[in-house]
Amino acid sequence: MLYLILALPGLLLGLWAQARVRSAFGKYSRVATARGMTGAQVARAMLDSQGLYDVAIEESRGGTLSDHYDPRSKVLRLSPEVYRTPSVAAAGVAAHEAGHALQDAKGYAPLALRSALVPAASFGSSLAPLIFIAGLMLEAFAGFGIQVAWAGVILFAAAVAFTLVTLPVEFDASSRAKRELQAQGIVMGNETQGINRVLNAAALTYVAAAVAAVGQLLYYVLLLTGGRRD
Repeated sequence: MLYLILALPGLLLGLWAQARVRSAFGKYSRVATARGMTGAQVARAMLDSQGLYDVAIEESRGGTLSDHYDPRSKVLRLSPEVYRTPSVAAAGVAAHEAGHALQDAKGYAPLALRSALVPAASFGSSLAPLIFIAGLMLEAFAGFGIQVAWAGVILFAAAVAFTLVTLPVEFDASSRAKRELQAQGIVMGNETQGINRVLNAAALTYVAAAVAAVGQLLYYVLLLTGGRRD
């Protein structure tokens, strides 16, 4: 019951966010921009306007919405439906990812912090639950293991920190994207509304991930404190 109380908000928010993303992206993927620029062309225009000629743009081999910016190799990878399509949705997603490249070029601190947290977050999200459960089992059957369980909690906290730092990074990238799209006249009129809906829906998925991660962390902590006294 405790787990449901803490996990349900993040789960429901995540399902709603995914539904909004699919709806918004699906709708505005069928709406062409007046300029007729593909996602790749939109991203290139944004990057060139800021003098980021060294940032490459590649077509990703991943699936739908596998778009991302790699700060290590200075490469912006766009999914085929974004890279090749002259739609409002493609323009929004491409501009958002280009926004991350702008953050990188300007030394945006939250992006640097998120990049630094990647190894700890990857390790924590995959192994922390196993370490936590192992600690609880040791405590139940051998009378020791609480320290091991707390080590799992601390590791998982690194993954939670990553989801929280991700929020300002993603919101800022979307803000940069919206400003540049309008400033350069890439989108106009009602196209701006479509851009906002696509990017706002995508931002909600990161909020849902953060809520879910915080809820799971609280569950672990309560099991080791109040839950144990019960």
